[in-house]
Formats: sequence, C-alpha cells, structure tokens
Amino acid sequence: MPEHFTYENWNEESVSSFLDKHSDYLEILKWAFKEYKEDIVYACSFGAEGIVLIDLIYKVNKEATIIFLDTGVHFRETYELIDKVKARYPSLNINMVKPSMTLEEQAKEHGDELWKHNPNLCCHIRKVVPLQTALSGKKAWISGLRREQSPLRSKTQFINKDDKFKNIKICPLIHWTWEDIMTYIELNNLPYNPLHDQGYPSIGCAPCTQPVTNSADPRSGRWSGQSKSECGLHLN
Repeated sequence: MPEHFTYENWNEESVSSFLDKHSDYLEILKWAFKEYKEDIVYACSFGAEGIVLIDLIYKVNKEATIIFLDTGVHFRETYELIDKVKARYPSLNINMVKPSMTLEEQAKEHGDELWKHNPNLCCHIRKVVPLQTALSGKKAWISGLRREQSPLRSKTQFINKDDKFKNIKICPLIHWTWEDIMTYIELNNLPYNPLHDQGYPSIGCAPCTQPVTNSADPRSGRWSGQSKSECGLHLN
C-alpha cells in the first residue's frame, strides 16, 4: 500500500501499479478510508448508485461524512429519501450543503429560472462552488460514477487525479452496471428514489430532469433539449 496518493504528488505509474494489485470495489473503499481518514468525504446525489455506495461505506466506516448538494430545487422524492437514509444509518454524518446564494438572490442577480437560459451558470452557482467549498482542506472525495453511464465517464478509474477540485477522486463503482446497482438494492432491501421506477435512471434537480426516452442513454433525461449532459462537477 502506498503512503499517500495526493494531488500534489500524483504519479500515474504508481497509481497504475497499485490498481494492478487492488481492483475490488470494497477493497478500494477500505483502502480509501484507511488512507485519507477524516480527509475524505462522499458527495452523494442520492440516486441509485448513491444508495448502494452509502450502504457499502457504512460497512467500512459507520461515521463517514456524506455531503448532499442541496440546490433547493430537488424533487420532493429526493428529500424524502434522504430522511429515510438518515433514519437507517443514524451514525453517518449526512450534511446538506447549500449554495451561498438563495434562489431569490440568484433570480434578482441573474434572472428568474436561471436553469432555463443559462444552466451552466446555475450549476456552477448551486453545485460546483458549494462542492468546492465543502472539499476545501480535504485530500479526497468519493463519487458514484460508473463507466456505462456516458462516453465521458467511460474512462473513469478507481483512483483519479481531479484537476477541478485539486484533490483525488475515488470511484469504487466504475465497473457496475445499472442491473448490478438495482440487484444490490433489491437483495439488501434498501430504500431508493421511486422516480427510478418512473423512467428516471438519472435524477438531478427537478426543473432539469425528465423521464428517459432513449434507453441507451441513461443521462438523456438531464437538461433535455440542451447541449449539456454534465452539471460540471466531473468536468476539469
């Protein structure tokens, strides 16, 4: 095991060598919490992948820190799910991270319903900047990215150098399929967002998420009709 993988001492060859010997999702999670201790957090959107990761993280570290980027415009079902998760895993530190700008302040400065005429700026204000603040001082964060989700995510590794937030991004579920995710949820009787059963494989903010019409693209319901498929958290 290496002493540390940090943004500052990132070495592609060393990381590749490590992953040649350690390629199991649970092993990666155990290593991550042992390696970074209190300097790692999980940024969870509470989609199906998030529920699986929370359950796996709980098996490894029952006092782990989970952060949710509360934009203020999520689905009611998402907030209800968070309450269920908090009740099921009371020892986890689940923090609701809010933007510094309220929706009213945002409308006053940038116009009403910013997500309609400038979704990139809206995501930046309500998601990217809050996560940047939440990750300040942290050496690593965990994400539920899976390779099959989109071409952009298809090259994601277990351990990634994150140039956007200047730290290390851990992605334990890169090899999991949607079927793997839902099977794990069913076998472990985990709560999940009922919108998944209504054609929403990927769930974000309510104004920017529609049911999927293209089953081959699970993210086609996000920012439908716009040339946008990512909120910006995973774009360097």
